[in-house]
Amino acid sequence: MSSPSGHISDIEAAFAASAPGIKRAAVIGGLASASGIALTATSGWLIVAASHQPVILTLLAVIVAVRTFGIARPVLRYAERVRSHDSALDLLARRRVAAYEALVPLTPARLGRRSRSDVLTTAVEDLEDLVFAKVRVVVPVLGLAIAAALTVLALGLFAPAGSIVLLAVLAAQAGVSALGRRLEPSAQADWLRARADVARTATLVTGYAAQLRGLGAGPQALGWVRDAHRSLERATRRLAAARAAGVALGHLVTGVGTIAAALVAQWAMSVGLNDAVAAVVVLAPLAVGDAFVGLPDAMGAWARARGSEARLRSLLDQPPAVADLSPGRGMESEGNSGSELELVGVAAQWRAGDSGDGTVGGKRTAYDLSPVTLRVPAGEHVVLTGANGSGKSTLLAVLARQLDPATGTYRLGGVDVTRMPLAAVRAHLAVVDDEPHIFASSLRENVRLARPDADDAAVESALRAAGLGAWLNGLADGLDTMLGTGGRGVSGGERARLALTRAHVSGRPVVLLDEPVAHLDHATAVAVLADVRRAFAGRTVIMVSHRPDGVDGFDRVVDLAELAAASL
Repeated sequence: MSSPSGHISDIEAAFAASAPGIKRAAVIGGLASASGIALTATSGWLIVAASHQPVILTLLAVIVAVRTFGIARPVLRYAERVRSHDSALDLLARRRVAAYEALVPLTPARLGRRSRSDVLTTAVEDLEDLVFAKVRVVVPVLGLAIAAALTVLALGLFAPAGSIVLLAVLAAQAGVSALGRRLEPSAQADWLRARADVARTATLVTGYAAQLRGLGAGPQALGWVRDAHRSLERATRRLAAARAAGVALGHLVTGVGTIAAALVAQWAMSVGLNDAVAAVVVLAPLAVGDAFVGLPDAMGAWARARGSEARLRSLLDQPPAVADLSPGRGMESEGNSGSELELVGVAAQWRAGDSGDGTVGGKRTAYDLSPVTLRVPAGEHVVLTGANGSGKSTLLAVLARQLDPATGTYRLGGVDVTRMPLAAVRAHLAVVDDEPHIFASSLRENVRLARPDADDAAVESALRAAGLGAWLNGLADGLDTMLGTGGRGVSGGERARLALTRAHVSGRPVVLLDEPVAHLDHATAVAVLADVRRAFAGRTVIMVSHRPDGVDGFDRVVDLAELAAASL
C-alpha cells in the first residue's frame, strides 16, 4: 500500500498535470481582459477623434478595432471559463480519488477526535476550495499580469509618460492586493472555524433529533444551531469587511491614478501630444482598475486555499494505522480459512507516531489497550465487557485489522496477521458498529453492500435469520423498498438487525460486534442478541458490550480489566 505521503504526491502530481490547461485558460483570460482595456481605450480615442469631424474613412480602422475588441472580450471570456472549469473539474475528480485513497487506510484509527462532520468538511469543502483556487487565483492573477503587460507596452509606444503612470498604478494595485492577502488569513480562519461549527452542530442536532425531542431539548438544540449561525454571520461580516477594504483601496488607487494620468496627459498635450492619444492615457488607469476589481476575491480564495491545504495535510499526511503486505508477499497464508483468534501480549495505541514500546515523540505514554492475552476458538461466542476507557473498542479495532498492535502478536487461524495481506485478513471478518448507516437506496442494495454478488434468495434468507422476516413480509415493495433519505424510515431495532443482516449475508467466518444494542431498550436488545446467537451459530463471534442484556446465552463473558491483569 502506498504511504499517505505517496498519496499527497499523487495529489500534487494531479495539480501539475492540470497546469497546462489552467495556464492556457489564464492566457485566454489575459487576452479577454486586454480586449476590455483596449475597448475602453479605443472607444475614448474614437470619441475624441470624431469630435473633430474628420473624414469618416480616417476613423474606419478604429471603428473596426472597437467592434473587434467588443466581440473578442465576451468570446474570449467564455472560452476562458470553459477551459478553466473543464481543467478544474477534471482535477477535482482526480484529487477526490487520491484523497479518498489516502483516507481509507486512516479510517478509523487515524481520525482521532475528528467528528464525521469535520472529516466530511475537510474531504469535500476544503478539497473543493483548494482545487478551485486554480480557477479563482491562478487564472485571474496570471491573466491580469498578461493584460497589464500588454497595456503598458501598447501605451508606451504612443505615450511613454502615460505608461510610467500606469506602471505606478499597477504597483499600487499590487500593494493593495498584498495588503488584502495579509488581512484575509485571520478573518478566513474565524470564518472557517465558524463554518465547521455550523456543520458540526447541524450534524449533531439532525442526527439525534428524535432523542432531543424525547428529552424535551428541542428548543435548546435549536438555540445551538442559532448560536452557530450567528457566529458564522459575525465571521462572514468580518471577512466581508476585510474584502471590502481591499476593493475600496483598489478603487481609490484607480481614482488617484486616473487624476495623475489626466495631469500627465494635460502636460503632454502642451508639448504636442494628440488629444485623442491623451484620452487613451487618461482612460488606461480606469480600464486597468476595472480589470483589477476582482483581485480581492482572488486574494481571498488564495488565503482560503492555503488554510484548506493545511487542514487536508493534517488529515491525510499521517502514517496508516495498519501495515499491508505488497502483492505477492505472504500469499502462502492467503488461503487460510481458520477462524480461531489468538492474541498474545497485544497492546495498542491510537495515536500516530507510536514507536511500539509505548512512546510517542520520545515520551512514555499509556497504551489505550493494556497488554492482553486471549484465545477464542473457532465457533465460540464471546462477550467483552469492561468500564469505559478500558480498551474494549481498541481491542475490537485490533481484531478487525483497523489498528496494528503496538506490542504482541495477533494470529488468525494460527497465522500472524502481519504476514497476511490486509485484504486477505479482512475477508475473514465482518464488523458491525454501534451506528450502522442506512443508505438512500433499496433494501436489496443496503444488504448487498456486504456481498455485491448475493442473489435475492440469499438476501431474504439473511433478513429472516436476523429477525426481519415479519418486517420484510409487511413491505409492499419487498426488496425494492427504498430506505434512508426520501424512503422508508427504520427504527433503532430494525437498523441494528439490518447491520446484522449484512454480516450474515457476507458469509465471513468471524463476526465482530461493537455495542450492537447500545441504543435499544432492554426487550429489543434481548431479542436482537437472541437472533445474533441463532444466526451466527458455527461462526466465531466477539461482541463488545457495556450492558448485561441478553448475554447469558453466549459461551463466555470476559471482563477486559481482569483479562489485562491476568496477562501481566
